[in-house]
Amino acid sequence: MGWSASQKQQSRERILQSAAELFTREGFENVGINDVMQHAGMTRGAFYNHFSSKSELYAEAILAAANTAKNLARANASDRKHLIEGYLSLQHREGDTLRCPLAFLTTDITQRDQQVRQTYTRVLKGFIHNIQQLDNRETTDEQEAIRQAVLMIGAVAISRAVDDDSYAEKLLNSCRDGLVSERR
Repeated sequence: MGWSASQKQQSRERILQSAAELFTREGFENVGINDVMQHAGMTRGAFYNHFSSKSELYAEAILAAANTAKNLARANASDRKHLIEGYLSLQHREGDTLRCPLAFLTTDITQRDQQVRQTYTRVLKGFIHNIQQLDNRETTDEQEAIRQAVLMIGAVAISRAVDDDSYAEKLLNSCRDGLVSERR
């Protein structure tokens, strides 16, 4: 008896969620197909029923991680101020509940193939578009939204790279305060 279409889709979603979690935590090179499948509670053989390569999985996992991050942000941020505060928080830096692939995989992406880089670019453009549309009272121009997105992503990425937690907090606070105060 074969698998139903819904069972196949559920399996694919489990693999993607597992991959998104592992890749955003460990990066591409430190996660193997076996790791993803074991984390998903499945065998390696099942992987090839859904994906042709680790790179294809990585690209789709970036989208899955971005969608998860977007849904969490929407649930917790009703406006730009709340988005900025949540994104530039120590909790986000630690990645316990939210691991935005834009900040968590920045340096990893430059070493990947075109499919992965195109996916990352698409996610970045979506993030910028979401920033533009966040405030109901006005639409931010693209240049301002780009600047805000890059500052937010860069602040989280750099705060994760430094080995001084109090300095990382200072970086996040400075960027958060600057972005929030300019919107007043």
